[in-house]
This record gives sequence, structure tokens and C-alpha cells, in this order.
Amino acid sequence: MKKWHHLLSVIFIGTAAVASAVETRTENNGQLLLEDIPPIPQNLVEELNRYQNVRSASFRGWDMDGTGMYISTRFGEVEQLHKVEHAGGVRRQLTFFEEPINEVATRPQHRQLAYTMDAGGNEYAQVFLFDRVSGKSERLSDGKSRNSVLTWNKQGSALAYQSTRRDGRANDIWLTTFVGNKKTDRLILKSEDGSWWGPISFSQSGSQLLVLQYVSSTRSKVHLLDLDSGEVTLLAGDGEEDSRNFPAGFSYDDRSVFLVSDKGNEFTRLIRKDLASGDEKVITTDIPWDISNFTLSDDGRRGAFVANENGVSALYLYDPRSDRYRREDSLPIGVIGSNGGIGGMQFNPRGDKLAMSLNTPRTPTDTFVLALGRRPLSSNNLNRWTFSEVGGLNTEQFIEPELVHYPTFDKVEDEPRKIPAFVYKPRNTKGPAPVIISIHGGPEGQYRPTFSSQYQLWLQKLGAAVIAPNVRGSAGYGKSYLAMDNGYKREDSVKDIGALLDWIATQPDLDAERVAVFGGSYGGYMVLASSVHYSDRLKAAVDIVGISNFVTFLTNTKSYRRDLRRVEYGDERDPEMRAFLENISPSNNVEDIQVPMFVVQGQNDPRVPVTEAEQIVAALRENGNRVWYMNALNEGHGYRKKENSDVFTQATALFFAEHLLGETQKEKLTSIAQ
Repeated sequence: MKKWHHLLSVIFIGTAAVASAVETRTENNGQLLLEDIPPIPQNLVEELNRYQNVRSASFRGWDMDGTGMYISTRFGEVEQLHKVEHAGGVRRQLTFFEEPINEVATRPQHRQLAYTMDAGGNEYAQVFLFDRVSGKSERLSDGKSRNSVLTWNKQGSALAYQSTRRDGRANDIWLTTFVGNKKTDRLILKSEDGSWWGPISFSQSGSQLLVLQYVSSTRSKVHLLDLDSGEVTLLAGDGEEDSRNFPAGFSYDDRSVFLVSDKGNEFTRLIRKDLASGDEKVITTDIPWDISNFTLSDDGRRGAFVANENGVSALYLYDPRSDRYRREDSLPIGVIGSNGGIGGMQFNPRGDKLAMSLNTPRTPTDTFVLALGRRPLSSNNLNRWTFSEVGGLNTEQFIEPELVHYPTFDKVEDEPRKIPAFVYKPRNTKGPAPVIISIHGGPEGQYRPTFSSQYQLWLQKLGAAVIAPNVRGSAGYGKSYLAMDNGYKREDSVKDIGALLDWIATQPDLDAERVAVFGGSYGGYMVLASSVHYSDRLKAAVDIVGISNFVTFLTNTKSYRRDLRRVEYGDERDPEMRAFLENISPSNNVEDIQVPMFVVQGQNDPRVPVTEAEQIVAALRENGNRVWYMNALNEGHGYRKKENSDVFTQATALFFAEHLLGETQKEKLTSIAQ
């Protein structure tokens, strides 16, 4: 299941000014286009430098004998693979590519691993096999398709993965089999309906494969694929009722499988299903939160899983023989998994250590190892294997968030519905602090209290508070909440931002007269939509790879993901839905946007194409608005190259200094740059 989650960034003119000639320049060897963005003062670059030199070290897998491990970290421009031999050991770099490494899957019983890597953020990732002895990589995929969700069998003789290789559109499952020095590729399961199929776990014998059919954020199914006969058996997700079902793995004897499902419940629960009888046993009956990151040891004696409790990870050790479990309390408060809670947890081959990626509000993602006792539910000590650099910053001074629940426009049982939000407040401010509302993407995402050097920069250098809301449609709060913004209910989530503006006005230490919105992807749409509805209450807006028109977005997003997005946003081919989507699209309502706008894009973005940014920038300029526009020609859906990310961070600080801060604070920031 953790793999799939893997399927699961000088002229100051107000918006009332008359549009004039666009001032354009490039940076980073011509790869970063900047329009109407003033030059960044060098002293400001130097002052912010420490916040931009933060690294992380995500766990990627144990080596063959379980004495050392693979991690990914950045010592140049992008993340690459490294080897660490022991706790606190030197990180020895293994790959040296210009593009970042994406997925990694260590090959059982071999000193090899498979990984994926794309070009310029286009997300057409190719599969490569890396040999630890020779240091060489061999491409396994065709060089043209999109590939992901890498899954080895227990013998290391076959690799399953999702691929669009057949027609460039369908998300099928392929299998590469290795015999000696020869490999054979074959299509083992076709996706005929636009849904996404992904391999998750092989049986112990390697003859069966658990696969996920992902239809939408609220509907997914689990199937059992027999590799010899090709027969596909539905295990979970039948019936008319929408439910989320994820495969988690086979039992050690292959007689049962583990599932995570919210069928008949608001939250996903861990379930054991007997393959012969079909009987199901709900294991986590007393945990009222979503279960994820389930993993078993190779010998089947131990298990572990994570509960997402109000955005914070709780680790549980599990005994597969008795179905008992207990919460492990030795971990600091944070989020388990690389990329904010995805995967990143595995037993070593002997089953006496559990490695994980762990991120806290004060520390970036690092790799930790929990030493285990002799009994399945016993543990000894937690060891930190990596110590990522934080640019010389004193992280003890970093500000941790407070979880609040603010009332919104509708009611639940005659009481106002409450929206969860994490609030970071600066220290030692004189008077109410300006506010930056940071809106997550998805929309089926969730803000979780992880390390953010950018938030700390805003808190300490701008003196601004940061509020990260989980508006309706966010994951982590039950399937009803997750579906509350679908289709014609799209703008209800925007109303939740309006309610947050109302709440800010009731807080004496927050300045309701100085509020900015910031967000990427779907969060970028939310920024634009908030600017349409609440321009009179906003001072600045930063839209990163955001949807500006749902119809053009659904028309131009890559074909392999179009049907998945139609389930969430609505089908633009239906005339009534098309009219609704056109009506709410920000690009059709630019006359209502009267707030300074900074638009950020990656040229190669396959999810939200560059045309979405280009059309909103053009429409705003035609309306007389002055817009800052940044486009990285070597990036996709967010910035993954440090040189581009650095300029974005600096420009954002300058943008907020100009448009959000009052004169006294603005002059203070300007003095830093002089």
C-alpha cells in the first residue's frame, strides 16, 4: 500500500495600474524566465541563504544483508541515491544524475535496486536497474511511456510496475522477468476504463499479485491477479457504495491478505481477509483514524502500521499471529514517511529493526531505526541514522504550530462545522501580525505539521503568521469530509477560506487587514478562486502551478490522468457540468481579481499544463493588472532543482515584503538587503 501512495511547488505596481510593457529577464543559464519580477538584492539573497540550504535524508530501503541502507538526499542541485552503513555514518553517493531520483525498490537477494527518473519534471519516468557492484544503470522501460509503482517479487526474479507503454494513455500493469542476463517484458493486466492499476505485493511464491484499481479519491478496489492463468479476482470494493480499499500484503503462509478499507466506516481500518473462505476480520476496531504504511517482516513474525491522528503519525507495532498491536511511544511528534507521510517504512531482512523516514516541525526528514525486542510487540531503542544539515539554523528556535478548529458557513447537527487548521505565530511582534494562508494541493491532500524552512523564514524574517487549513475535501478526516467538495460543491471549499478570513478578524494578535494567500496545484486554484471572491480582504496572492480554468485543464492535462480528474471535478463533456465549470473558473472572472498576483509555473508540467498559467497571466494583464510571472523551462509540477527553488523563495519573500507588510516591516526587510 505504501508504494501506491507513492501514486499518490525593481518595479512595484498595484493591481489598479494600467498594464504596460512586460519586463522580462532570464536566470539559471536561461532556464528560468521572469516577467515583471524585480531583481533580487544580493544582500537579501545572502540573508535568506541559510533557509535555502536545508537537506533531508529519506529512507529508500535496506541493502541485501540488512547491515546498511539506501537513502536519498541532495548534495548538489537534486536528490540522488546514497548508501549509509551505520547510524550516524557517512552518506556515500551512488548516483550522479542531473535529474532527481524518484521511486526506489531494492531487489531481494541481489545487490541491485530499481529506480525511476524522468526528464525536466515531465513525469514520464523511466525504470532503471542499478548495480551496486559496478555502479552502472540499465534502462528497463521503453524510454517513452510513463512508469511507476515498482514492486519486486520475493525472489528478486520479477519486477511489476504501472506503465502507459501499451497506448500512451492507459495505466496498465507490466512485468519484467529476469533469467540470467536476459529479461522479458509482458503486459499482465490492462486498464480498459481509465482507472489506474498498480501492483502492490507479490505472494510468497510469486505466483499471485495484489493490485490496486484506483478510480478516485473516494473509490478504489483491490484485486488478486493470478500470474499463471491471468485470472483477476475482486477482493474489496464491490457494490454501489463508494469505499476506499488498498492492498497491504500477503500473510506469510499466503492464506490471507491484509487490506486497508473504509467500507462501512468513515476511516480506513486494517483488515485480514481469508482467501479460501472470504471471511474478513477488522483488526483496528478502536482506532478512529486512517490507517496507512502497513508493512510486514520477511519472516511474517512482525508487522507495523501508522495511524494519521489529526495530521500527526502514530506508530503501532503489530503481531500477525495474534492480531494484537500496541502504540510505540518512543517517537517524537511528527510525520512518518518521505514526502510528508508516504511510504518510507520497512523491516530489515532479519526482522529485528524497523527503518523509517521521520519529519517533525523542527527537523527535516531524516532516517530513524527502531531496534526491536524478542517478542513481536517489544522494542528497545530508537536510533537516528542520518543528521541532515539545516543551513546553520538553530532549529530549537523554530516555531511549532497550534492546531485550531474554526467555524465555517454550514452546520453539523445545528452546530457550525469546524475546519481544522495549523497556526504558526511569530514571536515578539509589535501589534497584530500579518497572515499568510497556505493552502495544500490535491484537493484530496492534507496539510500535516512537517518541517518547513520557508514557513520559518516567513515567521522570522517577515514577522508573518502562517495558517495552513485543511478545508473540506482534505484527506485524513473521514470519507464524508473527503467528498464534500466534489462536482457542483467545488466552491464550498473556497467558502471555507472566507470563513477563515472571518476567524482571523476575531484574533487580536492577527491582522485581518494584511492577509495573503499562497498555494500550489489545486491550492493554486484555491488562491485564484479566493482572489475572485475575497480580493477586498487580501493584500497578495501566490499561485503555483494552479488550475485557472477547469475546462481547459481537463482538456489539456495528460490523457493518462484525465478520467481520474473528471471524477473529482466533474466531466466537462456534459453540457450542464461544462457550463458550471466555466462559470466558476478564475480565468473567466478576472474582473473580480483586484489583488497583486505572483504566478509560478514549470514548462513541462503534465498535470496542470503551462497553458493554465499563461492564460491567467494574459487575462489579468489585459484587465490592467500587473503580474509577477516565473516559469522554469526545466521543471514540471513544482520545482525540484535547487537553483530554481532558491530564486522562487527569494522572489516570494520580496513579493510579500512589497504587498503584504506595512511600511515599517517593509523597510526593515529592505534594510536587510542593503
